[in-house]
Amino acid sequence: MLLHYLTAILLGIIEGVTEFLPISSTGHLILMIDILGFDKPKGAVFEVIIQLGAILAICMVFRERVTDVVCNFHRSSSTRRFVGLIVAAFTPAAILGLIGHDIIKQVLFSPMVVCVMLIVGGVLILLIERIKPQPTIHRADDIPVKKAVMIGLCQALAMIPGTSRSGATMMGSVMMKIDRKTAAEFSFLLAIPTMAAAAMLDVIKNIEHLNVDDALTIGVGFLSAFFSALLSVRWLLNFLANHGFGIFAYYRIIMGTVLLILIYG
Repeated sequence: MLLHYLTAILLGIIEGVTEFLPISSTGHLILMIDILGFDKPKGAVFEVIIQLGAILAICMVFRERVTDVVCNFHRSSSTRRFVGLIVAAFTPAAILGLIGHDIIKQVLFSPMVVCVMLIVGGVLILLIERIKPQPTIHRADDIPVKKAVMIGLCQALAMIPGTSRSGATMMGSVMMKIDRKTAAEFSFLLAIPTMAAAAMLDVIKNIEHLNVDDALTIGVGFLSAFFSALLSVRWLLNFLANHGFGIFAYYRIIMGTVLLILIYG
């Protein structure tokens, strides 16, 4: 039993470190759960709920922005506009998620899909880094509504495991001439409603199968995801201020290729 909880802590750390890097946290969790033979709770509840630990970390890092939304929404037009941008970007994934939730979980949550999408995503990142349009938008508040919707469509693609939600939204933003750090900030804030909604949907669908042991397993994973995500987010924001995404692309390609060989070779 101790090994079981230690594995849950390890998976939480993997979630926290990878959630906001463009390398797919869900993909890493699916692969590691498969490799470690982890006896997880039914469905994808464990993978989804421990992501809320990472979301809590985002709320901590961007607490001034979150506080502004909560306290000034009713009296600040700029705050209301920013919330509108988040809603516009959140909507595509919300609609597609409700429609295709079960199919996605049953058909696409496999190591093969993850490995292939890690490689494909890595190649796309390298192409985008080569094109790299000159940014014209340097604040999340200045993103046009149309571009927010397009970012949301990019996020919807990340329902395919191995794609990376943060990677899809950040690279889509870069192609829309949003600078890297602003793209990361908007992607992180967009994650709050997106991942909270995904967690609630999975809990509702699987709540009758959960028990006390599951709650403890999810709890330790949640806490380890929270603390590791705090470190990961702060590091990534500083890194993107001075560097590109190329290192993550090469990591994805190497990781996906090695795992394909190990799992299916």
